[in-house]
Amino acid sequence: MAETPAPLDFLVQKNLAAKNQAEREQLLVDPGFGSVFTDHMVDICWSEKGGWHRPQVRPYGPIQLDPAAAVLHYAQEIFEGLKAYRHADGGIYTFRPDMNAKRMNRSARRMSMPELPEEYFLQSLRELIAVDGEWVPSDPDQTLYLRPFMYAKEAFLGVRPAKKYDYRLIGSPSGAYFSGGVKPVTIWLSETYSRAAQGGTGSAKAGGNYASSLLPQAEAAEQGCDQVVFLDAEGNVEELGGMNIVFVKKDGTLVTPDSDTILDGVTRNSLLQLASERGHAIERRGISLAEWREGVASGDIVEVFACGTAAVVTPIGALKAAEFSDAQPTGELGLSLREELTDIQYGRRDDAHNWLLRLD
Repeated sequence: MAETPAPLDFLVQKNLAAKNQAEREQLLVDPGFGSVFTDHMVDICWSEKGGWHRPQVRPYGPIQLDPAAAVLHYAQEIFEGLKAYRHADGGIYTFRPDMNAKRMNRSARRMSMPELPEEYFLQSLRELIAVDGEWVPSDPDQTLYLRPFMYAKEAFLGVRPAKKYDYRLIGSPSGAYFSGGVKPVTIWLSETYSRAAQGGTGSAKAGGNYASSLLPQAEAAEQGCDQVVFLDAEGNVEELGGMNIVFVKKDGTLVTPDSDTILDGVTRNSLLQLASERGHAIERRGISLAEWREGVASGDIVEVFACGTAAVVTPIGALKAAEFSDAQPTGELGLSLREELTDIQYGRRDDAHNWLLRLD
């Protein structure tokens, strides 16, 4: 059994240009999503010789990279996404960060990058909150979105794993993902482009996966759609550009696509566990486009929704493709599960699973 590493000794460099309370409050009135950032960031280095070292909290700002840095040429980069929530008692909590730490290490293994001990991952969250906790909003449905990421910084030209990496953590106060409430979205079926392939990096949270989804996402927008859904090489439904998908059947069974090309979503797993505890059967398996369309047409599929960290649950109201346009049934289960999950996250409901971790 691996020995638990000792906590890191962080050097804290305060940002002398940090926002004052009035400036911060003004930014928190309507922060949007992913466009406002806190005053500090976490920075931990890794090298082949020194392992993880030089942990620090430093002012948020540009990253200096050599033009030959491996990330710029060979795309060795991974990231995670989770949130910090302000509870009614003023405490700051995050949701299942251990699962994000484990997934980040799975991504690191696939991308030939060093694994960050789970203890260091969790400590980095606490270290950022210790200096930027006032950035966590207190308004309902607002959070501090946390973005841990790692990239190869060694300067060289050659196809091999780098020998130097940086782990960083930044925070972005964010409002409700949907302005005007949660509404059904229309999704475009990508029949030309694939998101991932068997043996590829689809199950890793790597930047390149998202880069490859941008062109089909633009195609979706041209067709008046909000999101794009991908198929695998065998014609099975995979996932959206950044969200998992769930089908609710007439008998109450929840079916979700599952393969090594799909990102294992923390939000999806949590929603499915809550549904299972309500008595719903859960199936993780391949589901073909034909089964989807036929199930909707026959009434066997009574609801379709997407889920992920940012939006939690998004009802799907229509599926469009070059040859067809199918209305999708919208039910109440997805939104009910969303309410239950967000109530746990914000401390409005008992955390019976011990999913929450206090950071302050």
